[in-house]
Amino acid sequence: MKLEQAASQLESLGNPTRLQLYRVLVRAGDEGLPVGSIQEKLEIPSSTLSHHLKRLVDTGLVTQERQATTLICRANYPGMNALIGYLADECCADAKCAPSASKVIAWFFLPE
Repeated sequence: MKLEQAASQLESLGNPTRLQLYRVLVRAGDEGLPVGSIQEKLEIPSSTLSHHLKRLVDTGLVTQERQATTLICRANYPGMNALIGYLADECCADAKCAPSASKVIAWFFLPE
């Protein structure tokens, strides 16, 4: 992942509404959620939701799929993992990690 892409994704998550929206989609799992369900959960106008979804889609953190008349939104887990990996890749590169930091990094990247 390039610095510019990571910065763009982090910037898009820097908005409280978008971060809340992204967390809703991450919690929803691989099935994702229809736009209407997201709107009900967040209690925001459809135009506001559309604006924030577009930003998350544009930065590669969310995908959308049309199923008949329903638009399903999903967290892009490979994109999320790439961002997390980018942040953790250089962990303690210039110094030894404290034991607690090493445990967190190891736990986070344990294979399933």
